[in-house]
Amino acid sequence: MRLVILDFDGTLGDTRANIVLTMSQTLERKGYPVASEEEIASTIGLPLEEGFRQLIPGIQEDEVISCALTYRDIFEANRKLLVPKLFPGVAETLETLHEEGYVLSVASSRSSRSLKGFLSDMDIDGYISYVLGADNVSKAKPDPEPVLKTLSDLGFAPEDTIVVGDMPVDIIMGKGAGAKTCGVTYGNSCREDLAAAGADMIIDSFPELVDVLHKLESK
Repeated sequence: MRLVILDFDGTLGDTRANIVLTMSQTLERKGYPVASEEEIASTIGLPLEEGFRQLIPGIQEDEVISCALTYRDIFEANRKLLVPKLFPGVAETLETLHEEGYVLSVASSRSSRSLKGFLSDMDIDGYISYVLGADNVSKAKPDPEPVLKTLSDLGFAPEDTIVVGDMPVDIIMGKGAGAKTCGVTYGNSCREDLAAAGADMIIDSFPELVDVLHKLESK
């Protein structure tokens, strides 16, 4: 495995509080019932518009677009109040993998502008060779397109690639592209759901990824 495709929210950055707060405020401002934290968290990893479709059954498409615009405005304001942090060991692990020659990329349902901003703010952008957001593909997670585009642009084969994420959509995306997959349990999903999605490996902390990759290399 020489290419590592990483999810961002719930895998690298702990953005759950930001997302839940912003979604709740958006629903309230738009006059919709405010969903529970668990309901909102279940949409993390999906494109923002799809999250609104899940939380507001029967919502019209023009309202989906309006909600998404409102969300993005509120999120920028909240970002200054609730600064997301990296999960424990993420920076050190990325540095280790980068030094060992792994190519590290990020594939997220967040916009590429937002992703690059977070990666820079968190001072890990120097380790990431390629950033792909929802605006860079026509089909987002769980469709395999984000992985397939990354492979094409970076010149890697699926068998040399592992996709790492905290949600079933990450696992489904990776498997659909023929890559290995690794679920993380400390984010917004759980071991049972990741296993049900077909994760090849599941880890409880990000630093465990180093051993996972070394074991794959030795096979």
